[in-house]
Amino acid sequence: MIGNRIVMAMIVVFGVPLVTIGYVAFMDWLVGFLPTVIRERVRPWFWAGPVIVFLSIYLIYPTINTLIISFYNADSSQYVGLSNYIYVFTNSDTLSSMKNNVLWLVFLTGFTVTFGLLFAVLFDRVSYESAAKALVFIPMAISFVAAGVIWKLQYDYRPPNSPQTGTLNAIITSFGAQPIPWLVDRTTNNPALIWVGIWVWTGFALVIL
Repeated sequence: MIGNRIVMAMIVVFGVPLVTIGYVAFMDWLVGFLPTVIRERVRPWFWAGPVIVFLSIYLIYPTINTLIISFYNADSSQYVGLSNYIYVFTNSDTLSSMKNNVLWLVFLTGFTVTFGLLFAVLFDRVSYESAAKALVFIPMAISFVAAGVIWKLQYDYRPPNSPQTGTLNAIITSFGAQPIPWLVDRTTNNPALIWVGIWVWTGFALVIL
């Protein structure tokens, strides 16, 4: 097992770059036999050829195939028409999942780009620009496991009248309010998790913008 992993790692580290370099050199040599006018038109297709092939095999074909089999039953042995779509769009669990996906798409993307743009403008050409941008980018640099641990401690919940170990609930209860089960309550868990995503990805948006 370990030997197979070592061989696979060697193939990835050395084999893939060598094959890529070999392909580029061979195609460039091959294109060199063509007339100059045709050469400039054909060269981009030689470069894009492998990408188009891989996209067709691993993205376009699976997408089309998935669309086709969506009109069949579970084992693809019988055509059922729109029955699967009717079930999906009338099932409460599926609709709830789709709603959550839309919330993530809108709020995570919207706030990440907005905060990234805001910080990019505010930190531009100030004396502490590098330090400020590095501070915002730190969540992106740490692992997602570390981010999960950090925010688990932030959102930690204990029953009322118990010492609160979570930072947010400790702050809330210090003002006399009741602790909130951020990750358990259905009204707060989705926004709480979306905020973690915003915290992690804002630094990436900042750098890009």
